[in-house]
Amino acid sequence: MGRDDFLRRYFDEDGRLHTMPRKQSRKLAVLDVIAARFVPGVHYLEVEVNRELIGLYDDYVTLRRALIDFGLMDRADGRYWRSGGTVEV
Repeated sequence: MGRDDFLRRYFDEDGRLHTMPRKQSRKLAVLDVIAARFVPGVHYLEVEVNRELIGLYDDYVTLRRALIDFGLMDRADGRYWRSGGTVEV
């Protein structure tokens, strides 16, 4: 399955996630795509992270937690930042 086919399988035409995969490797790939929306080195307030994620998936709280659990984002003192994932050069 190519990247475009993969994206179409989980994201609609508007880029919203319509289903979270159950298989962990696919879930990580979906979260990697979502993490790419956050700039490495930039710290975000929780409200900013929520604003970005709610535009992608109705259960944005679970999505935010998954980004942290999978090591793609980290948080401290009310700030979030990207801490992993693929970075385009």
